[in-house]
Order: sequence, then structure tokens, then C-alpha cells
Amino acid sequence: MSIYEISFSPTGGTKKVADFLANELSRDITNVDLSNGKEDFHRFSLTKEDVAIVAVPSYSGRVPSTAAERISKIQGNGAKAIIVCVYGNRAYEDTLVELQDLVQQAGFSVVSAVAAIAEHSIAHRYATNRPDEKDYEQLKGFADKIGDKLKRNDFTTPAIPGNRPYRKAGEAGVVPKPTKACTRCGLCVVRCPVGAIDPSNPAKVNKKACISCMRCVSVCPHQARKVNRLLLAVVNMMLKKACTERKACELYL
Repeated sequence: MSIYEISFSPTGGTKKVADFLANELSRDITNVDLSNGKEDFHRFSLTKEDVAIVAVPSYSGRVPSTAAERISKIQGNGAKAIIVCVYGNRAYEDTLVELQDLVQQAGFSVVSAVAAIAEHSIAHRYATNRPDEKDYEQLKGFADKIGDKLKRNDFTTPAIPGNRPYRKAGEAGVVPKPTKACTRCGLCVVRCPVGAIDPSNPAKVNKKACISCMRCVSVCPHQARKVNRLLLAVVNMMLKKACTERKACELYL
């Protein structure tokens, strides 16, 4: 079985989950990086014999708008989709049901859904080092069940939690800034999924374009981009109650 792994993963947590599931199901994997703003997503056209893992992080309980726009350009043509949302141990709310609607509108047929946990991309104290061994054990069991369902030619769509209309999308707001350690190497400029960083001066960020994905922070070789400490403290405080208790991965089959 060949797999298309279609993922939006600015800081790598979502891709860890997608990679694991894809490798459990197949060794024939085609990667489609939704984080690559230079990619022409119209060129990806699947067939009804194909299977796709479509994975996104949950941003305030919704699919990131950038990922949604890029998914809509891919032609599903009846391919089977395993949809995955990854969140930082708070809640994923309407992310999965919105992702279901997006991939179905793009021509995919949803056969299963997974919600998984990865280290929070802003407040790293929550879900630190996840997915961990326990998560991967759970995900392996999920992959086995999904694989069995596909082998049985059972392409039914499971009931997936969430609300329509979706919850109101949150605003970005958390915009990382360079510190004195910045060497202007330009890696953050190249890797920004939405081109929000000025190529001539990495200290300048288009706040309206920035989606607070934290990729610039994660890819900087000098750890020279940071979130304002006071703002980070506020984020940590706001998330404390919801994020302290460990959440488990979930499968919808």
C-alpha cells in the first residue's frame, strides 16, 4: 500500500505523529509538505486507489488557515484519507471535524481519524517530549486497526467529534522577535511557511501575516528568536488548568 503523507508541521510535532503512522502502514510514502509556501499544491492529484494521511496541528481548536487553504488545492479524486490532528495537551475542539470537511471538499473519502499529543509549540512545559513511548505504543495499535479496516475494504466514515459551525478562529498575536544573538543568516526567512519575515531585515515581521507557528524559533541555529517573556508567562498561566492533566491519543474508526 502506498501512502501520501500530507502534513502541516512548522515545529515538527505533527510530522512525528504522521511519520510514525505512515511508516506503520507502508514503506512506500510520498511526502507533501504543507508548510512549504513555495510548493504548487495544485500539482498533487491522487486516485481512488491511494491512501493519504492528512495531518495538521490544532491552533486554538481549529485547522490552521494556511493549511486549510493549501489542502483545498490538492485533488483527492476519491483517495482514502486518515485525518490527524495534533495538539499540545489542551484540547482540539473542532479541528478534526473541520479537517474532515476540508479533505472531503478536496475529494477525499475519510476512513479514520486520530487525535494525538505533541509538545506545545509555544508553552514547552506542557506535553514536554511528547509523543513519548506510551503515545507511540498507542499509535501503533491505532495503525494496526486502520490497516485492518483498509484490508477489509471498509471505507466507511466514522463519527468524528466537533461542532458545525466551528468555534471562532483565534488570532495569532504571539510574534517571535530576534535577539542580539541573531546573525541574519536568513534561515528563518526561508523556512517561514507564510513569508512573514523581511528577507532584507529578519527583525521585521509582518504581524498580519504571521500565524504564530513558531517555526522561526525552532529552526534558528543560534536560538536567536524568542517570544516576549511576559507574554509567554501569560500564555503559560492561561494554559495551566487545561494542560496539566495528561491527555491520551484518540482513534475514530
